[in-house]
Amino acid sequence: MDQFKNIQNLYFIGIGGIGMSALARYFNSLGKKVAGYDKTPSVLTRTLETEGIEVNYVDELDSIPEIFKDVKNSLIIYTPAIPRNQKQYNYFLKEAYQIKKRAVVLGMITKGTFTLAVAGTHGKTTTTAILAHLLKETGAKVTAFLGGISEDIQSNIILNGHEVMVVEADEFDRSFLNLSPNIAAITSMDADHLDIYGDAAQLTKSFTDFAALVPEDGKLFIKNGLPLTGTTLGIEDDSDYRAINITVEDGSYHFDLHTPTKIIRDLQCNLPGKHNLQNAITALAMALHFGTPTSDLARALYTFKGVRRRFTYKIKTKELVLIDDYAHHPAEIAAVYQAVREMHSGKKVLAIFQPHLFSRTRDFAEDFADSLSKFDTVRLMDIYPARELPIDGITSDWLLEKIKNDNKAMISKDELLEEIKNTDCEVVVMMGAGDIGEAIVEVEKALKK
Repeated sequence: MDQFKNIQNLYFIGIGGIGMSALARYFNSLGKKVAGYDKTPSVLTRTLETEGIEVNYVDELDSIPEIFKDVKNSLIIYTPAIPRNQKQYNYFLKEAYQIKKRAVVLGMITKGTFTLAVAGTHGKTTTTAILAHLLKETGAKVTAFLGGISEDIQSNIILNGHEVMVVEADEFDRSFLNLSPNIAAITSMDADHLDIYGDAAQLTKSFTDFAALVPEDGKLFIKNGLPLTGTTLGIEDDSDYRAINITVEDGSYHFDLHTPTKIIRDLQCNLPGKHNLQNAITALAMALHFGTPTSDLARALYTFKGVRRRFTYKIKTKELVLIDDYAHHPAEIAAVYQAVREMHSGKKVLAIFQPHLFSRTRDFAEDFADSLSKFDTVRLMDIYPARELPIDGITSDWLLEKIKNDNKAMISKDELLEEIKNTDCEVVVMMGAGDIGEAIVEVEKALKK
């Protein structure tokens, strides 16, 4: 890490973000002085504080610890999601600090180290976590930056050595173009982030540009059917790497992996949903190409517990199944629906969804309506704005009107517990990328009393 050897202090604006907090943890592990700002406290920021990282929640200059006012020895890292009128950001800008985007810093860390990167509008977080787990469990000296909290380690970073890096390659704001991947995978390229890209064609171009970063002696894996050239991945099709002989037993997939040179038998993926089986195939293919011993893969995959808020069972009894999922795109909701129908066949399902971003709700309204209409009962929360201001006419009530399901209604955060207590559905799925993830923690506690 020669490029950071003269930097002793790192201050993060937006430290509570999943990618930002992983970087903060990384530098904290190196013995650097780390602190940061975030708008609101969260489970993640409170965890950072227990690890010795100071976090402030008031956007004022006197909230910045004095040690970070040393311009020469400090680096300011920010997420592009912060508003440009943020006071601390503008102070550092005015005082001529070194200021870099999160993605640039991640690119600097990985440059010069053999890097495996997973990109895609869906599936990248779980795939990255499985891949990192496979490498760690089979003895690789790996550092991994994850876009979610791995249930195995209760963290979004693996610090197991510096011989190889595993990173989630984020397409938001074209962040992944800062990376230098030796082995890369693209799991999906559905239209998303149109507030950044403008149209689907520009998003596709960005993924094409990412694919071009893989050197000639590297390897690019792609989900079969994507408009790119690479080694293909799929389920029971003609892909170069594919799952065959699939059976479902006790909620787990049992399968064989067909590769270009051999068949690896008796693998087990304990994550529900065909999308997660696809994620496992991708991670296995990347690990094999990296050189992971074939004999160790079955055990490593079997022990993977999943990623928090990716079809996470919060309650699983005969009376009620409560599932938490980060799904915030129509394709992700469709994947959750497929998984819940496969794993809980014949049971009535209540879907509670909190739309994320006004622009995304507007851009994919018809697709959201189609995917949500399939559930037995639908409840919508207000749109979580995140970084956006309201858009005239774009509301959850507007989206609700488009859902073709007679059993639908709006719901507030305060009504969640009573709604779930009184539902006649045996399975409840709570979905969204906003603060519904915090709300379900309280709901779970109350239901378990």
